[in-house]
Amino acid sequence: MKVPKLAGVFIFVGFLLTYLTFVKRQRDAAKLDGQRPPQHGVLGWTPPRHQRPTFAAATNQYCIMFDAGSTGTRIHVFQFRMEDRGVPSLHQETFRSIQPGLSAYADHPRECSAGISELLKVAQSTVPASLWSSTPVLLRATAGLRLLPEQKAQDLLDTVKLLLMKSPFLSGGDSVSILDGVDEGIFAWITLNFITGGLHHADSAVGMLDLGGGSFQITFSPQDEKTIQMSPIDYIRSFRMFNNTHTVYTHSYLGLGLMSARLAILGGVDASPLGGSTELVSPCLAPEYSGSWEYAEVVYTVRGQKAGEPLYEACVTRVEKFLYKKLLKVSEAADADFFSLSYFYDRVVDLALLGEGDEGTVHVSDYVNAAKRVCSGLSVSPQQSPFLCLDLVYISVLLQELGFSTDKQFKLAKTMNHVGLSWSLGAAFHHLNTLNTH
Repeated sequence: MKVPKLAGVFIFVGFLLTYLTFVKRQRDAAKLDGQRPPQHGVLGWTPPRHQRPTFAAATNQYCIMFDAGSTGTRIHVFQFRMEDRGVPSLHQETFRSIQPGLSAYADHPRECSAGISELLKVAQSTVPASLWSSTPVLLRATAGLRLLPEQKAQDLLDTVKLLLMKSPFLSGGDSVSILDGVDEGIFAWITLNFITGGLHHADSAVGMLDLGGGSFQITFSPQDEKTIQMSPIDYIRSFRMFNNTHTVYTHSYLGLGLMSARLAILGGVDASPLGGSTELVSPCLAPEYSGSWEYAEVVYTVRGQKAGEPLYEACVTRVEKFLYKKLLKVSEAADADFFSLSYFYDRVVDLALLGEGDEGTVHVSDYVNAAKRVCSGLSVSPQQSPFLCLDLVYISVLLQELGFSTDKQFKLAKTMNHVGLSWSLGAAFHHLNTLNTH
């Protein structure tokens, strides 16, 4: 009888040692978790566990997203309702914007504080005070800061980061950063396909063309395996979103946003002149035109080139030269369904082909024909922008250089279901998705 008792003692001691080892490892892991630097996922930062809101305990969850663009800073306060399996539905969005963009304060970073503080007050009046400490606040800067010298961009980010840390909201780690151009395109695609239903039904996903001020993005879900195999490796991205894996063709063309392109086409450079001339002469402006234009805190004197070659033809030549070999054509995109966002939409509204806030469609030929009319002076009015000829020529040439025929149709929208079509909602979804999967 002694042998079984002795064996029982050994078994008991073995279990006890195993349990104590397990407890020690758990404590060590908990200590290390607070010491680790921010961890990066596929598309962004994963905060440490002690900074993560607990979504299962609450029906409503808020997320504050600052969009620091090249022409302005916008705040989106999203209210989500957390559904089963951690999949959120958007209940409400509060939106405000200020001008100019953060990049305008490149030489005086502290001066951006007043505008950011003003937008933070919007968040405080929207989010219930009881949820402030569990509501993440994020700022993502886009092409305006990507185009700045690294130190100047970092000074601006540090200024904003300090403001967010002093706010009552949840911030830390990588709450403030420059958004990669590819992620910008993917997040805008997520926003669009969440609203249209393509995020949950891949066969109905729609593509997106987004013409911002400093960059241009194209993103769509390829159905042809050749597109995936033949495209540059960094143009194809796969990611998981709410239990589904998506593969997209996506690329961001920095410097091909409408304002950056306008500056280059006018003959300027995308940087503050150092003692050089700020006078720009362009064949894309009416010969008799003379005026001023401010971009990135530099005021340029702009004039039209003296009459010679017809304005439209001269401008097309200038734009084609600027875009030469800058764009990659992808054959499958020619037949895919696309929404055109941002300045693609705004210029159609400027032509009165669509009412502000309305949804509609446009063909490449509409941009071409409108450019010919405006450049010839047939539709010039005192209220019309002197740059409308240039902008329309740029858009029409850009689309054709991408491989779209003149009869290609695009859907146009600025908002759908009262939600703005931008990358901000997609970035907020990604952040929530990251929190729920870690």
